[in-house]
Amino acid sequence: MTTPFGWLAARVTLGPRALRWGTTASLLVSILIIVTGGVVRVTGSGLGCPTWPACDTGSLATTPELGIHGVIEFTNRALTGVLILAVGWAIVAARLQKPRDRSMTRLAWSQFWLVIANAIVGGISVLVELNPYVVAFHFIMATALLTTTTLTWHRAHRGQSAAVRFPRPIGSLSWILVAVTAVLIIVGTTVTGSGPHSGDSADVPRMAFVWEQVTIVHGVLGVATLVLGIAVLVLCLRVPDAQLAVRRSATFVAIVVLQAGLGLAQSLLGLPEWMVVLHLLGSALVWVGALRVLLDTHPTLFAPTSPSGSPLPETRVTVSR
Repeated sequence: MTTPFGWLAARVTLGPRALRWGTTASLLVSILIIVTGGVVRVTGSGLGCPTWPACDTGSLATTPELGIHGVIEFTNRALTGVLILAVGWAIVAARLQKPRDRSMTRLAWSQFWLVIANAIVGGISVLVELNPYVVAFHFIMATALLTTTTLTWHRAHRGQSAAVRFPRPIGSLSWILVAVTAVLIIVGTTVTGSGPHSGDSADVPRMAFVWEQVTIVHGVLGVATLVLGIAVLVLCLRVPDAQLAVRRSATFVAIVVLQAGLGLAQSLLGLPEWMVVLHLLGSALVWVGALRVLLDTHPTLFAPTSPSGSPLPETRVTVSR
């Protein structure tokens, strides 16, 4: 039985450029929605729309009575629609490629289902009046979406490359780097969940952690992430023709240094709102950076596949970025 996408694919073909633009759009918007979520939190607008899926009783959109908090929360919700459009673009462009790459299509569709799942979790967080554990899970789900948009972007912009063979220690360290970065981000949600920015001006419950203690744990994990990034960079410098991995590792180290400095500054200055938002942006960039280090030191990860699902022959791809 032919699906609508199958019928369209038999008649329309889109080039790699359409796929690259689609995956870029979904990646950028998935980062933006994390940032706007931070704006909702620091402005105390988490319950600006007091219900879900409508913004207020009898109104899908915000109303004048809800004030600026309603505008901020509704804007964040509306951005989900923009994200769905971007993800839809990536799905259509992936399906209409010739030859068809099934794994690319699956990656694109995974973005869609994560968007829907995260929207539901966001709605639940409103219905439970910003329970900090649900809010933390909402952020983790947004990071999971960012993972799939990053993987899809990488696949669309770089084919499988057999040009460089990385020693096993580099591969192992890059996996450890991603694992430690993931723990760093998860612990970061406990720092936020036990800190002063509850997401609303009402008396919202906080996580039962001592803020100073979880902040120290978060800082130690940040230092570990930095050390691992430097170790990968040093090892990549010894690998012939690994300029791309070197640039990626160096960029990651630089982002972690900036993020660490920002985190320290905001802690000393009493967590000013604009710094918290920038720190959320930094967390998204750190996660993307860790994934890209992993992908560039494992060139065969997520390799293109044929319509039958078998790997395509290895090709050398040169990308200057």
